[in-house]
Amino acid sequence: MIIKEKTKRNNFKKYIKEEIENKYSMLNSNGLQKVRNIGIMAHIDAGKTTVTERILYYTGRVHKMGEVHEGTATMDWMPQERERGITISSAVTTSFWKGYQINTIDTPGHVDFTVEVERSLRILDGAIVVFCAVGGVEPQTETVWHQADRYQVPRIAFINKMDRTGADFYGTIKMIKEKFSAIPLVTQIPWGKEGDFQGIIDIIQMKAYSYTIDSLGTNYCVEEIPEKYMKEAEKAQKKLFDILSEEDESFMEDYLYNKDISEERIYQTIRKLTIRNKLVPVLCGSALKNKGIQLLLDAVNNYLPSPLEVLPIIGEDPKTGKEITRKTDVNEPLSALVFKVTTDPFFGRLCFIRVYSGTISEGHYVYNSTQNIKERINRLVKIHADHKEQVKEISAGNLGAIIGLKKSGTGDTLCDEKKPIILEKIKFPEPVISIAIEPKSLGDREKMAIALNKIGEEDPTFKHAYNKDTGQTIISGMGELHLEIIVDRLLREYKLDGNIGEPQVAFRETVTEKATARGRFIRQSGGRGQYGDVIIEVEPYKEGTFEFIDRTVGGSIPKEYMPAVKQGIQEAMLCGVLASYPVTNIRVSVIDGSFHSVDSSELAFKIAASIALKEGLKKANPVLLEPIVEIEIRTPEEYLGSIISDLNSRRAKILGIQEKSNIKGKIIIAHVPLQEVFGYATNLRSITQGRAIYVMQFAYYEIAPEDVIKKISCII
Repeated sequence: MIIKEKTKRNNFKKYIKEEIENKYSMLNSNGLQKVRNIGIMAHIDAGKTTVTERILYYTGRVHKMGEVHEGTATMDWMPQERERGITISSAVTTSFWKGYQINTIDTPGHVDFTVEVERSLRILDGAIVVFCAVGGVEPQTETVWHQADRYQVPRIAFINKMDRTGADFYGTIKMIKEKFSAIPLVTQIPWGKEGDFQGIIDIIQMKAYSYTIDSLGTNYCVEEIPEKYMKEAEKAQKKLFDILSEEDESFMEDYLYNKDISEERIYQTIRKLTIRNKLVPVLCGSALKNKGIQLLLDAVNNYLPSPLEVLPIIGEDPKTGKEITRKTDVNEPLSALVFKVTTDPFFGRLCFIRVYSGTISEGHYVYNSTQNIKERINRLVKIHADHKEQVKEISAGNLGAIIGLKKSGTGDTLCDEKKPIILEKIKFPEPVISIAIEPKSLGDREKMAIALNKIGEEDPTFKHAYNKDTGQTIISGMGELHLEIIVDRLLREYKLDGNIGEPQVAFRETVTEKATARGRFIRQSGGRGQYGDVIIEVEPYKEGTFEFIDRTVGGSIPKEYMPAVKQGIQEAMLCGVLASYPVTNIRVSVIDGSFHSVDSSELAFKIAASIALKEGLKKANPVLLEPIVEIEIRTPEEYLGSIISDLNSRRAKILGIQEKSNIKGKIIIAHVPLQEVFGYATNLRSITQGRAIYVMQFAYYEIAPEDVIKKISCII
């Protein structure tokens, strides 16, 4: 028997209008049960933004679907995103589905902008990970998956592009299991594939959903499973029951004793295990062809947690350092995290927040416990891509933005001054690539500094510094595309023009041996002089760290001068002795020194410590560290030899050559020095006639060869 579920568009819009009228009212604990804070994540070109656009359309948030390839996607609102067809900045929106409020963040898939995924996952309760049915588990998908693991974010897997030639549903599931050691729980199977992809078979309901009624996918039919797919569906359902039985004892008892198990019981069990990160429900569809999105929205409601079902947020008391927990409750003291800062041409400075407890209200003051300051909330808004809707308050469990905060930045905690708390800050990777930029006129220099400061506030992985010796401004980021976007924004948004230099690699310096050195600073000027005397030991230390130890005895250096000694060493570390790059991975121990009862000062000991470190670095066999990136290249087999030969000429270490059943060609994985892959995209296109693609991400720092050290030293 065929059961038709045609949703009339006028009724659909009326329903959505009624939902939205009260959408931003204050939520109590019962209301929060129907709130979902989710992110949509994947590798570039897997279909994240297309999925988000369909979610907006079917929930009535927009009345026309935007398309990435046409540059009309709602969530890709930046000009740079629409021109390139990629997501650069994470975009936030709120929509409603069957009585549930879904706060959604669409995140970038390019490795240069992985920081947007990092800060989004920090404040989200659940995620949809989109997989391409042809590509399977791709490199950046692995990155975002492991980021989600770090924050223990429950996930749903959506296998997209089932209509594409080469789509392999079960091959992708196998890759998920192998790559992530996760338990994929198949809740749907495809009805056909490639050009014959017609719809979805739900193995919980044991019904088939056909999307052949209209091209927009608004209307669909629910019918009995075709006989051709019945065995496959029954097998998938048995596998689902087996997995649930293995992970849940009460479900196993009912299953083994052949008790009737209701659909509601299945949904509840899947929900419980998903929230505990025991398994990952797997769905399928084709976002571009408008198939399967309504069922995906149902899965978000059914499986992903509400703010009440995640662990209470943990912070510390800024006065005592003791651990504090805050539950998701409007009656708890206020605690909120600023996870993003942007500059809007109309609204000015916007601070995006996640409210964990209490309520934040317009016109009130909040306490920034990270910076120990108070700031006034001028206005509060809810965000829909680049549109803002003003609200009076934002309560626990919700996302929004504040207009009017002048000093609060990314990672800061906003709270009640009487009951302060500091939440864990978001950790961001250091930039690995730099270019020089000069304004074309002296009048633009100050304007450029202001623009770069604003961009730096928005993007913690972007750094800039002015070099007095060369008159150049050095900007640093996560990759060539990242810096290309920054320069493009300077031209468009801030109307600035400049001369761009060649990319420069963010080298580091360190030592390989232990050495002792002395630094003395003595000046006599007729009156009170300056006297500082410091003896230190410098030695190699853990990767990416610095440790300072005071080992003096007998008062050889008074304790009040020790902070100045440490400061002098840290300032000296900013400029190494080999090629003036920052120094890292060292431990410095102050072992002795002397002072003068009249002439010694903090300045003298600071300078003496700086001199001692420079001498110590020279004696401890200094070396240059260069950043190494991991590169993954997908290429037709006929170009394999040429690519490997080219990589060898770039000092690459080939880690392996893989072959995946659902991907034609070979996959080369290698570690390559970053400075050897500038402009590699053009070179790879030339070798393979544009048929190969690659992605890369920072891996680690490694000691540079002697010829590289000599070359860099000569340039400096």
